Amino acid sequence: MSTSERLKARAGLDPARAAIARLDRDRGTEDLAADLIESWRSMEDALRVLVGSTVLSGQALIREARQRQLINFDQANSLAEFQAVNDRLNDVNYRPTDGDMNAAREAVLKLDAALIGEPVVVEAPKSAPRLSEARPITGEVKSIPYVADANGPVKVVAPPSRFPRWVQITAGVVLVAGLAVGGYFLFRPHTSSALEQGIDAYRAGQREIAVSDFNRAVREDPTAPLPHVYLARMAREVGNTTLANQELALALQVDEHNATALREMGALMLTQGNYELARRFYVRAVQADPGDKTAQGYLGCTLMRLNRTADAAKFLNRAGQGPWSNCTPAPPQSADGRGAPGVIPP
Repeated sequence: MSTSERLKARAGLDPARAAIARLDRDRGTEDLAADLIESWRSMEDALRVLVGSTVLSGQALIREARQRQLINFDQANSLAEFQAVNDRLNDVNYRPTDGDMNAAREAVLKLDAALIGEPVVVEAPKSAPRLSEARPITGEVKSIPYVADANGPVKVVAPPSRFPRWVQITAGVVLVAGLAVGGYFLFRPHTSSALEQGIDAYRAGQREIAVSDFNRAVREDPTAPLPHVYLARMAREVGNTTLANQELALALQVDEHNATALREMGALMLTQGNYELARRFYVRAVQADPGDKTAQGYLGCTLMRLNRTADAAKFLNRAGQGPWSNCTPAPPQSADGRGAPGVIPP
């Protein structure tokens, strides 16, 4: 992205900075709501300049910026949180909270950081001089001396080498090795799909790479539910339930009977303490895949939370030992009327 485009995008963010600076609990709720809405609209304007689109908005706009690697995973999460705040503000009876204002401040700061970010420049190792630094040969080029024998072949004597023999040998070995490695990556069969690469990166803890691979898998096959499922799981693991719910909705829209998507939706509901809804999704997951031990185990855990101990024991015994085995009866209700889950699904 050019410097002029970044400057234009940052200029589009100016109204958001001004509105964020006005946020104060002492102001009226209507004024706070108006400032938050104005901030989000300003951020959408900046994002549209960033991606070069005039029609995208909301989650689609955030997704496009993320897929183009214009914002990172953490920045996308912050933007999604603020977008959820804006959605709640569409209800005229909703009153902004301190958490809403903090989400707005964080989103503006992180988008601003994305707009002023410079590309990472990877320098060559100091031990290996770059080709651009090679010194041209200057001065007079002397003729190659030779000795001629009327009765024998002409013998050509090469000029003395500029580099020691061991340097030449090492350079040759490095060159051959480099060609071999390059040839392997150039001609190897590409059997691993974007989804498989994303799963491998996710299991290795390489979250940024995993997100990029899963988004690429979505573009390659829009009818595949699993990339959405993994994006939802990663969002749930960092506490972004809004993005997790949106990704799972897309997965079930593609395939409403997908056992993995149903199980992951049950996990999201269980994490949020919505035990009855979690039970329904786990039941559907077990119906879709009766051999899924994980779905059976967490269905038992959910039933335990609903104080249906007899039904819970049946599914827990069927599932056998697993992370769900530590599930306990529902804890006391919290202030918001929901009990905190004691077992977080994988």
